Amino acid sequence: MKIDSRLVLLAVLATGVIALGWTWLTSQDPEEAAPETEAALDTTTTSSASTTAADEEPDAAAVTTAATAPVTTVPTTTTTTVASTTTTTFPTPEVLGEVHPRLVDIDGWLQSEVETLEELRGKVVVVEFWTFGCYNCKNRIPYTQEMYGRYRDQGMEIVGIHSPEFKYEEDVDNIKKALVDLGVTWPVVLDTRRRTFWEWQAGGTAYWPRTYVLDREGRVRFDHIGEGKYRELEQTVAFLLSEGM
Repeated sequence: MKIDSRLVLLAVLATGVIALGWTWLTSQDPEEAAPETEAALDTTTTSSASTTAADEEPDAAAVTTAATAPVTTVPTTTTTTVASTTTTTFPTPEVLGEVHPRLVDIDGWLQSEVETLEELRGKVVVVEFWTFGCYNCKNRIPYTQEMYGRYRDQGMEIVGIHSPEFKYEEDVDNIKKALVDLGVTWPVVLDTRRRTFWEWQAGGTAYWPRTYVLDREGRVRFDHIGEGKYRELEQTVAFLLSEGM
């Protein structure tokens, strides 16, 4: 059978035209294009949300882990310490003088019912040389007063020998005012011309303040120049008080 070539060419052309027409119609159809675009947008949005959630999950997990992590408790070991029973023994104060020096050429006593040191035999006596204008002397007064309150009723007495350094400290009215202002409540000897001052501190050098302690027999058992040694002073007094009991 002989096929006319013109018919074949016409058929091929017709097929091509139909194919081109169908392709054009499909690409221009709004009903088909819209769903594809929306689907693409939905996919993109979902991926972003999923990525955000995935990024946040480690932080959330970390928080949860921190919150629920078990607390490690270090066991406490109880140590029982046995208290030391070592007792510190205060050494016996040595005798520095068998007889204390005299009170020489004094001008009387203030705040006292006695007029001599001999009248205080049987008591432990703290003798302190001072003057109310002396800075170091004033610094000692609170400690001396505290000790006086603690041991006075146990047989201790304090005698302050006021030996003035300057002229204004010689005036009795000034001394009496200073006793009140400084809180001095113990007996005070007026050593205006410093004769007793030099009798007790012979050798060309003397000091304000200087503190001595006499035992119940009048022997010198403690001697200290200046401030300080408050603990040793109190220990000496306490020892000598117990020694005569």
